[in-house]
Amino acid sequence: MMNISISSHSLIQKLILLSMAFLLVACSQPKDDLQAYVAEVKARQVVDIPPIPVMKPYEKFSYAAAELRDPFVPTVIDVPEPEPEQVVDNGIQPNENRMKEILENYPLGDLQYVGTLEQESLWALIRAPDSTIHRVQIGNYMGLNHGQIVAISETQLTLKEIVPEGNGYNERETTVPVVEIN
Repeated sequence: MMNISISSHSLIQKLILLSMAFLLVACSQPKDDLQAYVAEVKARQVVDIPPIPVMKPYEKFSYAAAELRDPFVPTVIDVPEPEPEQVVDNGIQPNENRMKEILENYPLGDLQYVGTLEQESLWALIRAPDSTIHRVQIGNYMGLNHGQIVAISETQLTLKEIVPEGNGYNERETTVPVVEIN
């Protein structure tokens, strides 16, 4: 009984090997197209490689500037120290002790004069970059240069700004035109 099982086991192994061999033979495809491509590549004409260009002979250079100043040594030039600028005190100075107003946090270019409102006095309506409308009147401040409103008209807002100039300050008049809203 033992002999029968060993011989059947051997037979099963042989059948498996034989079936695998048939599968491998069945899976192989003819390689005629591959062989044709290889033959075509081998039949192409060989392109000649151009020869290496002829090198020019090295020309010897004689350095004749050994007597001149060494370019790596700094040249010392005595330059007189500039005189300190005279600070002209014209009495113009921003009031750093006053409490800043909300519109002083924005540059004038970011603020828009959109109109006026008359309630007991004339107010200018200013739109901030966050689209909030603020009411201001003569004496209020706006812009980054301590701009105080000195006049309000239907077409423009006039400011007196204190701007840094040299080592001091100077006053200038600035106008903000009304912006047409469509």
